[in-house]
Amino acid sequence: MNSIHRLIGGILLVAGTTIGAGMLALPIVTGFAGFLPSIILFILYWFYMTFTAFLMLEVNLWMEEHTNLITMAKRTLGRSGEVVSWLIYLFLLYTLTTAYLAGGGPIFIETFEAMTGWHLPKWMSPFPLLFLFGFFVYQGARSVDYVNRLLMLGLAISYILMVYFLAPHVKYSLLSHVNWNTLWVAVSIVSTSFGFHIIIPTLTDYLHRDVKQLKWVLIIGSLIPLCVYISWEILTLGIIPLEGSSGLAEGFKMGEDGASLLGTYLGKTDLSLAARLFSLFAIVTSFLGVSLSLRDFLADGLSIQKTSKGRLLLYLLTFVPPLIITLIDPRAFLNALEYAGAFGVVTLLGLFPVLMVWRGRYIQQRRGEFRTPGGRFALIIVSIISITVIGFEIANKTGFLTFSSSHFELISEQER
Repeated sequence: MNSIHRLIGGILLVAGTTIGAGMLALPIVTGFAGFLPSIILFILYWFYMTFTAFLMLEVNLWMEEHTNLITMAKRTLGRSGEVVSWLIYLFLLYTLTTAYLAGGGPIFIETFEAMTGWHLPKWMSPFPLLFLFGFFVYQGARSVDYVNRLLMLGLAISYILMVYFLAPHVKYSLLSHVNWNTLWVAVSIVSTSFGFHIIIPTLTDYLHRDVKQLKWVLIIGSLIPLCVYISWEILTLGIIPLEGSSGLAEGFKMGEDGASLLGTYLGKTDLSLAARLFSLFAIVTSFLGVSLSLRDFLADGLSIQKTSKGRLLLYLLTFVPPLIITLIDPRAFLNALEYAGAFGVVTLLGLFPVLMVWRGRYIQQRRGEFRTPGGRFALIIVSIISITVIGFEIANKTGFLTFSSSHFELISEQER
């Protein structure tokens, strides 16, 4: 019975880690391509990220218990691998924290306005999340654990309610739109919605290195988010039109998330309330986990003691840089997720597992309890995919590959 409980717990841990605020951006960046291309991209990403998760598991099983990702990189790739993984990990946590501050702020402002009728200036939007839930991060892991349990329950209930209320309003004609030429816009952000690899060392210890259970946990736990994302795409792409003042193209231009756009399109009704509640729970649960990880990462890396002064310093180091970016960048939510996806998730969770397995398996001649199938050929293919995704984002950010909502409108006009 304990074994079954651990199996279920592991599956929920993977699913809970995977589903987060990145999901809210999916309809905004996939709507240009349409429902069918988006679902195909999701399935391909599921295969890609699940395969690299198994690579991460293989490396972790080479090590003793309680070995984290940084140590895995050091022992397989040397001192340089350790330093690079530290830098990328820090970058990933900062960009994700920025995305959650930028994405959660407007929801708090809209909720406050709906309850009181008072309209607050946009620059105030990050502060409710920062002060209200940032307090739990300041207090530490125990406080975050307690509040996160309530929020995860709220996330599950609000998602069920949202599906129930919104499903009758789906217009299946909107799901017929297809434009493969714009699918690349979604590539980097989709990657943030399938990353759970950093908890694999925890899972290995939790399941007592039971390879059979670990394999089932990774497969089932990652399939649950895939199914949730597909249903989320049906709801959003089937309700929100591509064009117009509250359409997906405008949402992309303004850097909004899918749930907020649903609320704007549907108006201040019970339907939009369900979407806003879900987005609020999704962002806050992600915000708590990532910002707590960033706080502890900084405490360890900078050797800051968690005294009263130390916790205040960690609070400032954790939240001030993301707050500044959020205040100066109107598209901080989408921009941060794009950077996190290409340069954080794909590099750390896509490319690094390949490099660690290649060097550990074929140079250091390591052998363990599990070996990911596919051999050298699979490792080469996955490394090519990783480098391609990173290249797309570099080209996008440097201007060699650009896209805007006006670009989509031009394409739509040509199609008509």
